Parts: sequence; C-alpha cells; structure tokens
Amino acid sequence: MAASKKQTQRLETEIEKHRAECNWQKVTEIAKQLHSKGSTSLETLTHLILGESHLETYLKEHPLKEKNPDIAGAKKTLESAKKHLQHAMKGEAKYGWVQEARLLFGKLYYALSDYEECLGYYAKAGLDDLTVETMSNRKLRMIAEAFAVKGMALEKSPPKTTSKIKIAQMEEQIISCYEKSGDIALLYLQECEKGRSSSLSASSSSSAFAAAPSTYVGPLLETAIQRAPILHIQMGDLERGINRFRLVLRAVESRATQNMRMTLARQLAEVLLRGVCDSTYSPPQPPLGPDKSGSLSRPSAGGVIGTAIKVAGMKSANLALRPKQYIGEHLFVPKEVTEETLLLLLISESLATKEAILSRSEEHTKSRVYTLQNACAVYDLLTIALVKRAQYEMLSESFDRSMRFSFEEFHLWMQFALSLICAGKYQRALLVLRECHRMEPKNALVALHAAKLCFNHLQRMDEGIDWAKKVLELGDDSPYAHKGYQALGIGCSLKASEAPLQAERQELQKKALDAFMRAYSLDENNHEHLFYIGLQYALVRQISEAIGFVRKSLKLNDTHLESLHLLALLLSAQKKYQEALKVIEIALSGHPSNLSLLFTKVKLEEFVYDSEEALMTCKRMLELWKSTHESMLSNESSRGTGLLERVTSDKRSLAHIHLVEFSDRDSAAKYVQNPPKSSVHNSIAASRVEQALSEVASSIHSYTPRQGPQQAWLLQVQIWLTIAEIYLSMKKPDEATACIQEASSIFPLSHHVMFMRGLVHEYKHEFLEAKKFYSDAVSINPGHIKSLQHLGVILHDLGNSVLAEKVLRNAVNMDPTSHHAWNSLGKVLECQDEFDSASQCLLTAVELESTSPIIPFTAIPRLL
Repeated sequence: MAASKKQTQRLETEIEKHRAECNWQKVTEIAKQLHSKGSTSLETLTHLILGESHLETYLKEHPLKEKNPDIAGAKKTLESAKKHLQHAMKGEAKYGWVQEARLLFGKLYYALSDYEECLGYYAKAGLDDLTVETMSNRKLRMIAEAFAVKGMALEKSPPKTTSKIKIAQMEEQIISCYEKSGDIALLYLQECEKGRSSSLSASSSSSAFAAAPSTYVGPLLETAIQRAPILHIQMGDLERGINRFRLVLRAVESRATQNMRMTLARQLAEVLLRGVCDSTYSPPQPPLGPDKSGSLSRPSAGGVIGTAIKVAGMKSANLALRPKQYIGEHLFVPKEVTEETLLLLLISESLATKEAILSRSEEHTKSRVYTLQNACAVYDLLTIALVKRAQYEMLSESFDRSMRFSFEEFHLWMQFALSLICAGKYQRALLVLRECHRMEPKNALVALHAAKLCFNHLQRMDEGIDWAKKVLELGDDSPYAHKGYQALGIGCSLKASEAPLQAERQELQKKALDAFMRAYSLDENNHEHLFYIGLQYALVRQISEAIGFVRKSLKLNDTHLESLHLLALLLSAQKKYQEALKVIEIALSGHPSNLSLLFTKVKLEEFVYDSEEALMTCKRMLELWKSTHESMLSNESSRGTGLLERVTSDKRSLAHIHLVEFSDRDSAAKYVQNPPKSSVHNSIAASRVEQALSEVASSIHSYTPRQGPQQAWLLQVQIWLTIAEIYLSMKKPDEATACIQEASSIFPLSHHVMFMRGLVHEYKHEFLEAKKFYSDAVSINPGHIKSLQHLGVILHDLGNSVLAEKVLRNAVNMDPTSHHAWNSLGKVLECQDEFDSASQCLLTAVELESTSPIIPFTAIPRLL
C-alpha cells in the first residue's frame, strides 16, 4: 500500500536531516522502509539515497587519495552504488535528483581514478551554472564537494595541449574550482553552526537551511579550503595566495573550522616568514563596516571570486554564495609583517594547546600524535619568529604552556630549555635540562648545555664538572668527546680559582691542563683547545709555554679575538708593552667597537705613551658607548605597549640583570658591547648585596635606577672609573672625583665606586675616610682583591699591623698571583720584625711581578 502524502513528507524530511549529518546507516534504514512501501513516486529518491549511502560509506573507509591503489576492489565494492545511481538517473528530474545523481557519479568515477568520466558527469550536471530550487545544507555540501573533486580531477588529468596559454587557463580553472568549493564549504559550515545554535527552538519542518546537530568536514572540504592559496603560491602569485589565506581566515568561525583555522594560520605565517620582507609586505585591507543587518554580512558579488550559482527566488541570479566575514570598526588589522606573523602564530598556538589530547590511553594515541605534531609545527615557527626579535621571554612563556601535553616529548622540552637560557632563567633551564637528560641520557648536547649553564651563569663548578663527565662517559669515540674534555678543563680551572688551599689549587690546575691536552689530542684542528691550553699556562705563570700555544691557535684562526687578547697580555707579562699594543691595534682593526680590547689598550697606552693618550682612548670609548647604547636606552624608556613594540623591545629590566655581570673591576675589560656572558665567580654574594642595597635606596627615594638594560649602564660605570684612575695617576684628584660622581649617579652602592672613593682619599692622605670606603667595598664584596690589599696598607699606616697582616694574608690566599698583595704583606711583616717571612713575601712579589700582565689573565673569560 502506497505511503500517505504526510508520511512521505515526514520521511523525506528525516532523510534530509540524516543526509546533512552524514549518518549513512540511518539513511539506508529509511531508504529500505521507502522501498518496502512500494511507492513509485519515491523510487528515484530511494535509489539516489541508497547509491549515495553506499558511495559515502566506501569513501569514509577509503578517502580519496592521489590514485586508488585497488581499482579492481573499488569497482566491485561500488557496483551496487553505481546501479542505484543509474536507476536514479532514469527517474523523474523535477526535484533535481538526476542532477544530484550526476554529481555523485562524478565522485564515484574519481574514486575509480577515471578522471575523464568524472569531469564528463560534472559537465552533464552543469556544475558551473547550476540552478536549484532549494538550498539545504546537504545540497551546499554536495556542491562544495563536487567543485573540490572537479579541481582534483583537473589536476590529475594530463594537459591536452602544449600551449602555455591553455595550460595557464587550466591552472586558473583548477584554482577557481577550489576557491568556489572552499567558499561554499565555509558557508555550509557557518549555516550548520547557526542551525545548531537555534536547534532547541527550531521546528522540524524543512527550511532553506536545515539545522544539523553535528558537522563532519571531511578530507574533501579541507582539501578545497587549503589547496587554493597553496596553488596560487606555487604558480608564483604570492600576493593572491596570501590574500586567499586572509579571506578564509577572516570568515566567521564555526566549531568545525577550528582545526583548519589553526593549519591555515600556521601556513600563512610560514609564507610570511619565508617569502615576505618589510619592503615587499602588503598589509591586509581593513574589512568594510557593518551593514544594517548586523555585524555579519555576506560579501557582494564584486569582491573576491565566488561561486556563481543561480538560486531560484533570489533577486540576483548571479549572486555569489560566499562565507560571512568578520567586519566592524574596531577590528585589529596588522600593519607590519611582524605583527601579522606573530598574530597568526599566537592564534595557532592557542588553538593547538586547546585541541591537544591529554589522555595517554591507546585509543587516543593516533589523535594525540596528530595534535602534538601540529603543536610542534606551530612552536617551531613561533621560535623562528620570536628569536629573530630576541623575544626569549615571550617564547619561554609559550613553551611553558605547552608542557601540559608534552610528556616525554624531548623536542619540546629541549626547545623550552633553550628558550629559558636565552631569557636568562638559568636556574629553571637547568631543571628542564635535567629532565631532557633523563629522556635521552646519551645525548651529549644536553649535558654540554647543562655544564655551560653551571660554568657561565650559575657558578656551580662541581655540578658542571659532573655534567662534563657525563659527556666523557659516552666514550672518546663520541663526536662531542673533545667538547666534554674542554668543559672538564674549564670547570677545573674555574674551581681552582676559588680553591682555598694551595695544594688543592695546584691539583685542579693540573687536571684542567690535562683535560685541555686530551681535548686537543682528539681534535687537533680546533683552535679553541690550543687557546685554553695557552690560557691555563698563563694562569700558572708559565709565559713561554703559553705564548707557544697561543701562536699555534692563531695559525689555525688568526681572527680569534680571545687568542689575540691573550697574546697581548702575555707580551705585556714579558714587559714587551710596545709589541702588546701593536697586537691590540691589530685586533681592533677587525673589531673596532670591542670595549674589551679598548680597556686593555688604555692600560698599555699609559705605559707606552702617557696618560693623555689613554684619556683620548677613554673619550673614544664614551663616544662608542653613546652611539651603541644611548638610542637603545631612550627607545626602551619611551616604547609603547603595541604588539609590534612588545616584540621588538628588550624584556630584561633592572630586576633581571644583577651586578654580578660586572662584579670585578679587574676583569671589566672582558665585557664587550654585547651583553656579558660570564662573571667573576667569587662575587655572587657581592652582586646580591649590591642589588639589595639598590632596592632599599630606591624604596627610600634616595636613588632612582636608570631605565633600560643594566649591563649598558655598567659599561659606562667602568669607563668613568677607568678615567678616574687615569686622572688620579696624573695627580688630578678633583677631576677623578668628578668622574667617580658620574659613576655614582648610576650605581652609588657599587663596591667599585666605593673602592675608587677610597683611592682618592688615600691619595689625599685621608686614611680614616679611605679605610671606611675600603671596608664598605669589602663588606659588599669580600673577594675584591684590590680593596683588601689597600685596606691592609691603610690599616698598617694607621698603626694596626696585626689586623693589616690578617687582611693581607686573606688577599694573597684568595689571589696568590697578586704581587701587590705579597709586597704589602712583606712590608707589614718587616715592620713586625719577622724578617724571614718578610723576605720570602718580597721575593715572591718580585717573581710574580716579573710575569705580571698589564691586567690579570682572568680578564679573559673561560667560557664553554
């Protein structure tokens, strides 16, 4: 018995609902009910939906790929779908079912890799000029997929001509198919989202756009949306490709497009990073203002190429169906390539972290790996973009957010550690490196980075040596074995500088030299190993051996700055000041703005020429500081809070940079115009005290910290104090005091400043005031050798020889190579009638002075 009209309409509505949801199992069940009712009027629809259901079920298990590897199996499986669709094409055409059957036939023949038949059916269906009476969500999806399959088929079809014009037209046709498909697909997803939001209040009657409780995007629609901009770029039209990316990203978002939005934003950011610079960048055009209907509107037909589908009942037969766009007066529109790139990557990162799978169960393994790969791709691009702008703080914060889904993911953990190192968060970076070492215990680079942190920044010599030994445990066959021995040598050498006992110090120095020798035997072409051997010999005052190894280092690399600097100091230790100055001049010819070399040059010029010449060099240093740092500091203080400003500013503030970076005035020359890489390791407490005192002074409004990176101001302090020393040697205490006042205005509570104040008072024979300032300097930095030595001399002059002897013995114990301290100790002992001890001290002072460089060898950093 034939079905009633009301029941038939109900079944048709239910079929459309399940077709829109891609619920093919339910569609098949309803189709079988229709077939059992024997309704001849619905026979065409029954065959259509059965054929579509069989086809879509097959494609869900076998997505359309480059080429079907099992065509014979596909023919057999799709035979029933083909028969049903053939029956549907013989039926009535008043509902457009025949056209739908032809569209489905195009997809079926593509699955069979028969591209000619596929394109033929789309031509028969009139895809490019399709006329429909209703436009349900399912119809939108079918048309979008048809354009996508047509574009794919055109790509697979070999060109029938060699004409470049015809081939270019074919390529444009392919792109047009993908753009039409993408536009309709986005509109389909938006309408599904709108239907979902109103599903509670909407009726079940058929409407122009039926509500869909769930939306399945599928690989075809994803391909269509993502393929068009890529093809533009492959064809060499970068601007059209970028604009297509922007058009899709500006479409009103739906739940189903979030993953695609992340992928597209990442791809556009990659294009901007790789192929666009500031001079070629064209910013996106601001969106149009809102229309009367609200904040969302469908673009006019005169905009970007859309899909010309004639819709019956509409005012314009050429109206293009395109997705709704975000518009408004207060939308953010990037104006710089950096702004747009970073904005895209931050959007991608937000979506990647939101979509990351946290479950570790086996059933979620595939999804977890997929989301993790997407996240890794985003973070790699974010690293490139932020590192170019030196925004390590922001980068480390981004990696910090990724840790919740990065369990046992070495790549992300290692990137996190490196970003923390660059951001100056050394303590936490070491903790992350420990976790990286747990994940990959045989990765020598992890251990080397950890050792570098311990030596260069954290001053944990014992732990750094342990990390170096972990590299050596991998064997001498390891490609990083020589670096492991170098790290071990640096650690032992640094530890020897802090050893309180002479026997321990000598043992550590021997271990350091043996380690450097071993590193050189493993890699004889590495100039750094020769340099460190020379430096180690210099530290133990074996000047001839040191010069030999430094010259070998320069033969391998005659531009190595540290080797040139060390050679100059070694020549000055042999009292060849003229030759040392020539070496410094040679080094400065290649590095004219290197303040480390200029500090040494000032000292040499005092010996070779006179103080006036040294003052001229100091004036040049101040000019160099001004040209290098003043503009940066002014920009730092006046910079705004916009997106571009935030990514181009230096995040290091006064609270982040400690005075330990310039903690020993004797080694001030090792700091160049770049941020210093190391510090004197016995001055950590001094830096903390100075920092605390500065904060207290600031809190009581007696001292206002200078704005900008602190290491730049510390450089200026060192220059002013050097000038003050020169003026004092010229017997001009007033000028020296003025220079000290300039330095004090920057860092009034620095032990360097207090030491220089003490020198001025000592010059004026104001011993009580000098004692006060020397004592204050030692209180802040108990390891400042010059303050200890001068304090001992002042105490002796004031008649307290016992305390003076104690202070001077502390000085020589901390630095047994200080001939000034030994000489002062000898004089104090002589006054106490301890003539044997005094003679030994004076002899030691003479021996050390004969090999003493113009500035200490420790001015050259021992860095890994």
